[in-house]
This record gives sequence, structure tokens and C-alpha cells, in this order.
Amino acid sequence: MDRSGRAQPVPRPVPRRGTAPGVGDRVVGVDVGGTGVRTALARLDPQGRPRVVAEVERPVPARTGPRGIDAEALLETLLPGLDVVLRRGGARSVAAVAVGATGMASLGADLAERLPGPLSARCGTGRLVLAADAVAAYAGALGARPGVVVAAGTGMIALGTDLATGWRRADGWGHLLGDCGGGAWIGRAALDAALRCHDGRPGGSAALLALVVGRFGPVGGLPAAFQLRPDRAGLLASLAPAVAAARAEGDPVAAGILRRAAEEMADTAAAAATGLDRPAFALTGGLFEMAGLREEVGELIGARLPGAGLRRSEGDPLLGALRLAAGAARGELPWPVGAPLLRLVG
Repeated sequence: MDRSGRAQPVPRPVPRRGTAPGVGDRVVGVDVGGTGVRTALARLDPQGRPRVVAEVERPVPARTGPRGIDAEALLETLLPGLDVVLRRGGARSVAAVAVGATGMASLGADLAERLPGPLSARCGTGRLVLAADAVAAYAGALGARPGVVVAAGTGMIALGTDLATGWRRADGWGHLLGDCGGGAWIGRAALDAALRCHDGRPGGSAALLALVVGRFGPVGGLPAAFQLRPDRAGLLASLAPAVAAARAEGDPVAAGILRRAAEEMADTAAAAATGLDRPAFALTGGLFEMAGLREEVGELIGARLPGAGLRRSEGDPLLGALRLAAGAARGELPWPVGAPLLRLVG
């Protein structure tokens, strides 16, 4: 993919023979989100599908450093989680490991350099997949099927592919530059409406001001409460369910925020679908658990792209990471391989 986001031809992995039963039928998947890390050990069934046998979640937010996502900080959370699932699953080694990580596409230089050695040593395998969280979300939601996936949680990104010529990415630029319509974006809009009400400027919401003050204290303390926090994206996103509740209680400003969020998601999905003919769509991520949002975004996508087929998501990014690991164990990844979105190591 070039800097404009256009899909470019990518190299395909060289198929390799599978491994023997035992070690060869176990894989590990890791989902690194903005607010925590989930790790699972799975056994592959006769069809090569991962079946989870052990899982652990550690709610530690991703940290950034001079080189992007801080690999050392992530390993401090990731490696103990690996130890837990390997112990619970009775495995000393596995056939492959896949990590789907937030920030991998744009802030993942440190991860790509530092993760392979410790992960390989811990899991006894040289087969490692490093993927953007959006790729893991895609693999979980649509599997090895061409189409577009919109992943909306703390952040927001859409990813499209025909499986042959590469990926088409739209947004996912982080909460300071983009992620329009995502949880942090909604939280930021809620804070804006709250402060507008406090100041007496147009566009304010008394309901959202009461919510913000009730949760974080007086308005004068808000800059320190948010701007000095390394986990501010997750903190902003934590306001999204409250915005939905305010909408349900009839607050027009909250309703407008969520309507704009849905429109942003639909616009981003349409951008990721460029060049695809009647693509399949899936919506995945915790934000779509909010009442009515999935249906609203689906309707808007249908209006923008007649003929697009909205499918129920098959699974979450953790399933996607396990599917990526299963593909690596087989020696074949049906998704386009190429940095920075998807790397195959070993």
C-alpha cells in the first residue's frame, strides 16, 4: 500500500509442510487492544479451525514511546499471559503464534523488531505473525473472504481487500488524528458538548456536562484529568456508553454525536471498499454493542454502496489472531502479506 492508501501488489508466502500432531495442532493468538491484552491457546480441529482451550485477559492499556507502541511494556503484559494459557492448556510449545496489535500499522516499528525473539523463545516456534489489529479483526469477522470490515472500539478503522492485490485501509490514524466515529472520538465530542454548555457556547449539552462532572469532577480539573493520562484514548472511549444512555433519555446533542459517528463509519467503510464489486461487509468491535448503532451504520453503508452485503461477524479479533496463527501453522496465509499491516516471520 502506498502513502495514499491504495492497494499495492504484495508478496505471497511460500507454502510449507505442516507439522506433526501434538505441537503442530496448537496455536496461540494474541489480541492487543487500546485497553488490554487477550491471549488464547487453541487446538486445531481436523479442518484446521482453532478451538480455544485456554484464554486470559489482562486489562493493561497499550503504552507509546519514541518508536511507537512500547514493545518492552507490551511484553511485560503479554509474556505472563502466554505462560498462563500454555500452562492451562498443558503445552510447552506451539506450531505458530499470531499477534494482532493496535498501532501496528503506523506505530509498530518497535513491535516488529522486539516481539519475535521473546515470543519464539517462549512458545518454541519460529512461525510468527505480526498483524495490525484491523487485520485480526478482518480475519475474525470475514475469515478468508473478500470484502470490507469496519472495526470500532476505542479507535475506528475500515479495511478492505480482494485477497489478491493487497489491502485498502481507511482511517485508523489514532485518536489525535482520526479514528473518526470511534469510542474516543465519541468521548471527545461529549467533552466538547459539556464544555460548550459550561461556557455558554452554542452546541452544549447540560446532560453531558452533568455526566462529565459527575464522573471526573469540576470542569477546571478536566485538562489534567485527560491531557496528562497515557491512557486518555481509553478514558475518552469510556464515555461512549454514557452518550448512548443520554441519547436514550432524549438528549438531542448526544443523539447528534452518535448520528455523526455512524456517518463517519459509513464514509470510512465506503472509502475502504474502493475498487471492490458488491463487497461483503462486517461490523466488529465493542462499540457496536451500543443499541441501534450496528443497524444505523448498516443502513448508511447500504445507502452509500447499493449491492453491498452486510454479514454477521463470524468472530472477534482474538478469533482472527488464532486464524492467522492457524494459517501460519499450515504454511499458508490467504490474506495479503506485506508490512506494515501483516508480517510473516519464520
